[in-house]
Amino acid sequence: MLNLDADGHFMYFAFGSNLLKERLQLANPTAVFCTTGRLKDYKLNFGLWEEHVDNVWHGGVATIEFCPGAEVWGVIWTLSNKNLTSLDNQEGVRQGKYSPLEVTVETEKGLMLCRTYQMNNFCTCPPSPQYKQVWVCKYTNTPKKKKKHTSKRLIFQEKNIK
Repeated sequence: MLNLDADGHFMYFAFGSNLLKERLQLANPTAVFCTTGRLKDYKLNFGLWEEHVDNVWHGGVATIEFCPGAEVWGVIWTLSNKNLTSLDNQEGVRQGKYSPLEVTVETEKGLMLCRTYQMNNFCTCPPSPQYKQVWVCKYTNTPKKKKKHTSKRLIFQEKNIK
């Protein structure tokens, strides 16, 4: 069940294009940065829903996959409950592209229960140039303590984009 606070807000863990405030707030104007966090036992991957190659990104988009011992760094946003439907729509929940998950994310503020999304019928493929740009923009100023994780992700992305 979605964890709502008394004011009707929920926490959302973003690891892909919604790392960028401008992208997320297009359809979800109540989104406010909360903190960064680490999702344990998942890995980041890029691909397409089923084998649809005609997506707006012109290549693979991000998803998470269960993987014991792995971790995914991302951003936690606070959103009003009134944006729950628009966030689900943005992630293609009705079309069956992504499924919402409730996950526990480690942050410097403690453990946080967050909503996130995982792609259904995932087919691996390289990330698109546009997606790569989102990642490079977001992670160029990552704090030093997270640089090794960022480097792993950018190296993974570089290998898959060629």
